[in-house]
This record gives sequence, structure tokens and C-alpha cells, in this order.
Amino acid sequence: MPMSARAKELDPAGSNKKLFGARLRRMRESRGWSLDYLVTKVPMSKSQLARVERGEYLAPEKIPALLDELFGTDELFVQLYALACREAVQDQYQRRMECEAQAVSIKEYAGTLVPDLLQTDEYALALFAATRPGDRAWQEEQLAVRKQRQTRLYGPDAPHLAVLLDEASIRRPIGGPEVMRRQLEFLVSMVDTPSCVIQLLPYNHGEHSLLGGSLALFTLPEGNSIAYEESIDTGTLLEAPAVVQERMLRWERLWGCALSPQETAAALNDAMEALPR
Repeated sequence: MPMSARAKELDPAGSNKKLFGARLRRMRESRGWSLDYLVTKVPMSKSQLARVERGEYLAPEKIPALLDELFGTDELFVQLYALACREAVQDQYQRRMECEAQAVSIKEYAGTLVPDLLQTDEYALALFAATRPGDRAWQEEQLAVRKQRQTRLYGPDAPHLAVLLDEASIRRPIGGPEVMRRQLEFLVSMVDTPSCVIQLLPYNHGEHSLLGGSLALFTLPEGNSIAYEESIDTGTLLEAPAVVQERMLRWERLWGCALSPQETAAALNDAMEALPR
């Protein structure tokens, strides 16, 4: 390969994903390892690894820690991966992700879909496939980003998550009956835990002030709160204290009208029973 073509291929300046790939190739070649050898050490195919090194593909979630262990690089690949995941998100969601990563508590209203932080892999992939059919690489990249965000729920600094589910979000069988059944089973397991509580707003509540969208409220370590409203393909970050407070009041009024966690678990089980087998 001509030197100029090789340098261009290894250029990490384009993105953090390319930086991750360039660093991986440099570490591999410094050991004198071929891609064929590296495949024996990590659970990926040769073609996938080649795409990661070229910065065309974001590696699966567990790979960065394996690479750090393999090369003795402390948390280098884990940290580069976190940067690449953030970069993969559209600009309009970047600030929301930053708030989510810092929040000490998160309150969400989900009108039509299970919130990102509580989606199973299968459920999320079904949504990504509907958004960009046939683009498996993009779908897997988005899943990796989603899973990286979800890790915060299980760490030592996990925020407290309070989720208000509209009944519509548990009735549409995303991914088909079996995928939806496993999603509902997961929600049941998260209904009332030390770091998460879920309450369902039933259909018979009728109209309300958050109908037609979704809302996330982030309380940051400094004590201030930020709101994020989302529709089909747009999101709006709200930071003015009076506006955020108004959204908080809307959420709290609905929270007070929702089913208890125990009643929510029963409703989730009813929704599972209603799915065809």
C-alpha cells in the first residue's frame, strides 16, 4: 500500500471513532499481531475489526474493556469509546446526553415508547431498524450508544430514575410479541428498585398536558434542573428556570394520577398476557 494512502487511512483527525480505530491498529501493529490473530482474542469477526480500525464501525459495548486488558492500556479504549459514543449522537441530542450523564435524578414521561434507558437490546434494535431499514452497521452503532448510556443505571453513582409510562407505550408490540414480552418482563423487574420506580398512566385518564410527546427532567449536582422535550424527530432543551418549573409541575400532577408501582406491575403483566403466542 502506498504510504500516502496508508497515512490517510490511519488519520484519526476526522472523529473519535477514527481515533479509536487508529489507536487500535497502532497497538496491534506494535505487537506484531495480524487481524487474524486479534480475532482469536476478541469476539468479533475479521471484517468487523477491520472496519473498526478504519473508523467505519463502532465496536460492541464490551470490546473496549477487553482491549484495555489485552494491551495493558488502563482505560484508554474505554475512554475513547465513551467519546465516540457521544459523538455518534446527533448534535441536537448532545446536550441532553451530557445532562443525563451528570444528573443525580431523572424524571421521565414516555408517551408512546419505552424510554431509552429502559429499552432492551431487541426492542431498541427494532426501532433502529424501522428508522433506517437495511443499515445494520448504523443500527448496531446506535445500540452501542444506547447501551453505553444505560450503564449509568447500574453504577455506584446511578441517578434515581422515576418513569411515568403512558399506557400507549406498553401496548404497541415493538419488534413483535416475543420482543415486546421480554421488554415488558424487564420493566416489571425495574418497577420498584432502589434506583428506579415506574408508574403507569392508564388510558382511562384521558387527556393531559403532556399528551403527544415525551419529557425528561434532569436534576444536576448543583441543584438546578433542565428539561428536554421530544417529538418524532426533534428535541428541545429547556433551561429557563420558570419554564423548567412549569414542566416539572405538569409531570408531578400526572405522577400523582398514575398507578402505584404494584398496580403498574400488575398492568404490565396484563399487557404481557394480552400478547399473542
